[in-house]
Amino acid sequence: MSEFASGPQEWVGAWSEKRAALTPDRDGLVDATTGARFTYADLDRRANRTARLLREHGVEDGGRVAVVSRNRPEVVDLFFATGKTGGVLAPLSHRLAPPELGELLERVDPALLVVETPFLADVRGAMAETDSLDTDVLAVEASDGAGDGADVDAPTYAESLPAPDSPVETATLSPEDPHLLLHTGGSTGTPKETVITHRGVVWNSLNTITAWGLRDDDVTPMVFPMFHTGGWNVITVPLWHMGGTVVIAREFDPGELLRVIDEEGGSVLVAVPAVLRMMTDHERWADTDLSSLRVAKSGGGPCRQSVMETWWDRGIDLSQGYGLTECGPNNFAMPEGWPREKADAVGTPAMHVAARVVEDGEAVETGAIGELQLRSPHAAAGYLDNPDETEATFGSGWVATGDLARVDEDGYYHIEGRKKDLFVSGGENVYPAEVEDAIADYDAVAECVVVPVSDDQWGQVGKAVVELTPGVAAFSLDALRSFLDGRLARFKHPHHLAFVDEMPTSGPDKIDRQAVTERFGE
Repeated sequence: MSEFASGPQEWVGAWSEKRAALTPDRDGLVDATTGARFTYADLDRRANRTARLLREHGVEDGGRVAVVSRNRPEVVDLFFATGKTGGVLAPLSHRLAPPELGELLERVDPALLVVETPFLADVRGAMAETDSLDTDVLAVEASDGAGDGADVDAPTYAESLPAPDSPVETATLSPEDPHLLLHTGGSTGTPKETVITHRGVVWNSLNTITAWGLRDDDVTPMVFPMFHTGGWNVITVPLWHMGGTVVIAREFDPGELLRVIDEEGGSVLVAVPAVLRMMTDHERWADTDLSSLRVAKSGGGPCRQSVMETWWDRGIDLSQGYGLTECGPNNFAMPEGWPREKADAVGTPAMHVAARVVEDGEAVETGAIGELQLRSPHAAAGYLDNPDETEATFGSGWVATGDLARVDEDGYYHIEGRKKDLFVSGGENVYPAEVEDAIADYDAVAECVVVPVSDDQWGQVGKAVVELTPGVAAFSLDALRSFLDGRLARFKHPHHLAFVDEMPTSGPDKIDRQAVTERFGE
């Protein structure tokens, strides 16, 4: 703990305690899987029990608890309880392979590990991969049938919880103390653990509330996994800050998501493009009452114009956002009354965010493409036990995002893809995101990734990897290139074409570009 921690700084971790005092009877959490509803008073009582459990296992004053689970109330309890004890919550992806999970567990070195029963076998395998990990394990029963028949060779979380739910003594925290360890997407190698401080959580919440105009009566169906920054910082914590309601579920289902918006009066929705597209393709789309939705954002990758138009046709002002685990993640907002021709932009910087586009450390001219860098009090503190990567990303005083961007004459920022994805064809820079956006306008294309391959004449050329729109036949490369004539410079046209039944994903339903490159690129 910081030696400067005192007085008014105590509040940064006491989210459930403060909300229980302000709005005790308002629903803070709804579990759509079981139908259970929890007021803020309920959540605080649960957090008090969980805080006592954490202290029994040494999860206080910087001690760590890791959790491998789908979205469920117990994960929320751990978030609020670590705020009370001064512990650090490290949610880990249940989608990781045992060796990857083992490496992260060894790095996090938790005093307590909480595991939902469907993932116990993988976690045991992960722990076997480590050399020195010695931690207590508690099992959380799935409650929806998942993992039935699993060998639950661990004490259960429910039976281990102390009975008293009265207030506990809370830690005195500094804003610089860590609250979350959130790992990056991990499309290249084992993910890095990003250190998110209480200051970062609070300032991202403030940026989100002020930029998006969140209200105390807002309701959101939260579709991001809680092992991802999207599960906490995109919308969950900002809504709790305001006293709103967050709806969670174990699994994503587009029809169920539409039902929740309709029946719960969902007013805020943030999702990745794939989720937004699946909702519009669902049979319930046309009959669902969406009139309660007033904030709708797409994040985690470019959203196709055709998807956005489908939402606009229903009167929903869907726009794109941009974020990353290392900063925010909510960094931009669309100005009020933004014109539709700016739909491919992510907007202008939020209230307490500075942004710039640079090349070799110097700002580029308006309209030129360079690396996007961000600065904000909601930036992460760095990477856990990784000083070299921390220096590379945070060392300049700006967060180097690794994303290419440009700023137009009206101050709107446009993301042009990852810096590492750029390739050179015949001496010309080719930005795959630009090519993919053009290809996505072809009616037969549901998703597209462009990867570079070697070419004797041009050095490198693009290969378009396409997931077809359901029920549409495959097309030829010549047909695609003919469609692109007049839309893209010829040197940007793909020279090769491949089809996949379904794009591989990484993280919260984001397309795994690395997996596509490994299969189709060179």
